[in-house]
Amino acid sequence: MTDTPARLLHLLSLLQTPREWPGSELAERLSVSPRTIRRDVDRLRDLGYPVEATLGAVGGYRLVAGTAMPPLLLDDEEAVAIAVGLRAGAGHAIEGVEEASVRALAKLEQVLPARLRHRVSTLQNATIPLTRGDGATVAPATLTALAGTVTGREKLRFGYRAGDGAETKRLVEPYRLVSTGYRWYLVAYDLGREDWRTFRVDRVSDPLATGARFAPRELPAGDAAQMLNRSMARSQPELDLDVSFEAPADFVTARLPSHLVPAATGPASCRLRARAADSVEWLALRLALVDAPFTIHGPEPLRAYVEGLAGRLTASVPARG
Repeated sequence: MTDTPARLLHLLSLLQTPREWPGSELAERLSVSPRTIRRDVDRLRDLGYPVEATLGAVGGYRLVAGTAMPPLLLDDEEAVAIAVGLRAGAGHAIEGVEEASVRALAKLEQVLPARLRHRVSTLQNATIPLTRGDGATVAPATLTALAGTVTGREKLRFGYRAGDGAETKRLVEPYRLVSTGYRWYLVAYDLGREDWRTFRVDRVSDPLATGARFAPRELPAGDAAQMLNRSMARSQPELDLDVSFEAPADFVTARLPSHLVPAATGPASCRLRARAADSVEWLALRLALVDAPFTIHGPEPLRAYVEGLAGRLTASVPARG
């Protein structure tokens, strides 16, 4: 194999297999001399790939963990598996993963051959994930489109549905994607309103990268996450929750979002005291999904809403004769 770039890629593909390769075997595989293998290994090291050589009569090479993440070569099956996994994660706001999985998916799908993109879509369309009912799922294609414009500093057009149902068209300079653990938001500078805005990604439709580049603006203060917190506080007043449960604290904690953590009051009871900027409708749903008896001590708007909801649910089930 006389083409040096192609030979290096082939060598890297072999070394990514978790085993030690004798130099003589690599030379035979690539139809070159052991001396050429040694030179090619040095080239890979110069590119940031941590190739370790072992001493001995035969000697060998293997790829080990390094201080940085160099590019990887993936075969078809590996690429499809990673893309499907990233799509599944990106479609639901997974706390801790945040926008990293979306960025990775955007990069991977950009270079996937058409045949592999078709395989990924086929597998994705044939499966249905089981979710916990957080109600904040978004299309992975929407997230990757937004992530691409954030990374590429490219102006973005999209349709947006506000909380009251009003539909508008927006042209923005996207700044960051932010995950709250159960919902995705886009922080962007709205060119039509000449101000910074935050958008719920599950309300975004038909995102279109315009191709027009922009120089990123500085946020008025803080970072994107802080701006989102301020925006949410303005749009939704915080509620002082006080709810007791007739169930162990670990049982209740596992069934509530991460920002709502009760404290144990006994071996089979706990109490949740927290401030939340969530709607009373959403909080009522999450409390019901705990599937344990509970008592709302406050706030009054939540008590009133749950009382009304209980009446509506009871009335919806006719008495059996």
